[in-house]
Amino acid sequence: QVQLVESGGGLVQPGGSLRLSCATSGSLSSRNVMGWYRQAPGKQRELVATSTSAGTTNYADSVQGRFTIDRAKNTVTLQMNSLKPEDTAVYYCKAQILTPWTTLDYWGQGTQVTVSS
Repeated sequence: QVQLVESGGGLVQPGGSLRLSCATSGSLSSRNVMGWYRQAPGKQRELVATSTSAGTTNYADSVQGRFTIDRAKNTVTLQMNSLKPEDTAVYYCKAQILTPWTTLDYWGQGTQVTVSS
């Protein structure tokens, strides 16, 4: 079982920065993908950024060059710069555990990010 707890959301003005953190507990397999997703009101949840245990990263086009995902042993962070009003959403941390037999997904509870003047 894996538990994820996000923190770092809040209200920021356009052009500002925020740093989200996701603390993980439990057992992550040697092959896993950690990621950040977001869901704005009335919209579907969408991928923001992912980081694999192999060291590769992937970003949505809308955040490329502005957001950076990073992972340490038990924490994955999302540094968000040059924030725009359209970045407003609830941001969720996700852990995807890959085994030879199955794939397991775990989600955090979400943290609100509001970009507004």
